[in-house]
Formats: sequence, structure tokens, C-alpha cells
Amino acid sequence: MTQPRKITLKTEPAHSHVRLDRFLQQRFPEYSRSFFQKLIEQGRVRVNGKNAKPAFKLTPGQQVDVEFPEPAETNLEPENIPLNIIYQDEHIVVVNKPAGMVVHPGAGVRRHTLVHALLYHVGALSSVGGESRPGIVHRLDKNTSGLLVVARTDEAHYALSKQFASRQAHRQYLALVWHLFDEPEGTIETFLNRSKRDRKKFTVADRGKRAITHYRVQQNFGFLSLVELRLETGRTHQIRVHLSAMHHPVFGDPDYHGRSSQITQLPRSADRQLAHRLLKMMPHQALHAYRLQFVHPFTRKMLSFQAPLPEDFRQVLQELESSL
Repeated sequence: MTQPRKITLKTEPAHSHVRLDRFLQQRFPEYSRSFFQKLIEQGRVRVNGKNAKPAFKLTPGQQVDVEFPEPAETNLEPENIPLNIIYQDEHIVVVNKPAGMVVHPGAGVRRHTLVHALLYHVGALSSVGGESRPGIVHRLDKNTSGLLVVARTDEAHYALSKQFASRQAHRQYLALVWHLFDEPEGTIETFLNRSKRDRKKFTVADRGKRAITHYRVQQNFGFLSLVELRLETGRTHQIRVHLSAMHHPVFGDPDYHGRSSQITQLPRSADRQLAHRLLKMMPHQALHAYRLQFVHPFTRKMLSFQAPLPEDFRQVLQELESSL
């Protein structure tokens, strides 16, 4: 497998006055900003042939050369965990992840992830993401279900990452959320940052990472709404934080006010009883990445995939339909 280790980038007008480390992290979102700061300090990044500091402000028309270190071989053990593979070839894999599955190993999670399952079912994955995240171009929260594309080669990984960073890849979600919307569609645009109270959570803030979510109401159910969402950016917990900030938390979300705390706001006893029953059917957030579209990194053909709602989500909707 060919592994491109030296990459040359050209800055554009949009990159004017952008820090060098931030520019690289935006181009390669699978890596952290601190990763690029280390590369820069090691002299592996040059601007117009010269070393620069992480805070160096770029101008249009500059050449940025990046030398990636050789990745370490993964020590992850493949695990025979059932997977719903929608599509695969020698370059990519598209999988419909179930709720409850962690995408890759991390703090407190060393086994039974999507990565372990993929290593068993499809073999080697790209090395770009590092030892614990082979092949992972983008992620879904543990208790969010739906479509992910995973890279099998480094070349595919770089190409897909560029599409996600430039918003050429499209992701659409379906969510069941609390309460009815004043407007049938709209856009939520904020900054997101880590919560000061709980570092595992995120919140809308005055500064941080820019996040944009487009929404459109599909159906109303009295005190719940089925909403289609399209991501323009892909921040951690973005949809869940945005909807909670709008006072429409995702139904069943234990982290962003999506469970029993909403029931007290329902004036009708029948609605409160129904909400209690539905929450027992939905132990996690009712959020599903149902549509994924991107250009194949080698054939250059547009690929579009759609995944049906998981069974618990469908049963909740059936209960709501029958209650109307």
C-alpha cells in the first residue's frame, strides 16, 4: 500500500491571517491541533521552504510542505462483532453503526469498538488516524446510530478527509426532539466549546469552534417533532448541543436534557404518560445518521447511501402515529 508521507498545500485567500497549526488541523481534521504543533516544532512543516512557528500567520499563495512521520503498526486485535456493512471495495467501507457501539478506542474504552469489528471483517485499515483510530475519517457518538465511511487505504483517507473539511461530503440525520418548532425550517449557527462544568460535554459559547446545523421539520406529534438535520460542520455533539440550546433536546438524550426533565413541561396528563412509556422504549438519544453522500476517492463517482431507522426508533414513531 502506497503511503504518501510528504504533502504540499497551497494557501488561498480564505486562509489569510490563519495560524499555521489551525490551517493544518482544518485540512486534516483526523489529526489534533497539538499533533501539528509537534510536527512544526520538529521541523516537519515548512512555509515557502522555511521553518515556521505554530502561530505563524499565513497569506494567500504560500506553499506549505508537511512531512508526516511513519505511523506505528496497530496492536488492536480484530473482534468478531456483527456489522451491517452497506458497501465496500478495496478503498473504502460504508457501515451502518448501531447505537451503543463506540467508534474507536479511547479513554476507558479498549475493546469492542467499531474499529475492532472492522479489522475482523475487512482487514487492514488506513494508518492516517493513528494506532487507535485506523481508517476513521469521521465519527458518530456512541449512542447515535447510522452511516459512516471508513478508509481502507491512506490515499482514500486523505481524499475523504479533504471532502469533509471542504464540506463536499454531505451528512443528513433524523432526530425525534421535544416540543414543536415555531418555524418549519431554519439554520442554527453558533460557537461550541467544552462545558466548564463537565469537560465531557459541550455547550454554546461566545467563542470556540464555529458550528452550523440546518434543520427541517418532517412531522409533528403533539409534544414531539421528527426533524431532518444537515450538518455543514461536524463538531463533537453538534446536533445534540444545538437542539438542546433551542429548547428542543433530542428525545432520550441523557446528557443534554432529553429525558424525564422535559415531561414536567407537558400540560396534558395523557402526554406525560405517553412520554414515560416512550422513554422506556428509547434508552438513548433518538438520533440517526440516515443519509451519507460523497465522491469516491478513486472512481470520482458520486456515491449516496441511505440507512433505515433502527427498530427502537421505528417503534417509538409507530406509537406516536397510533396516538394521533
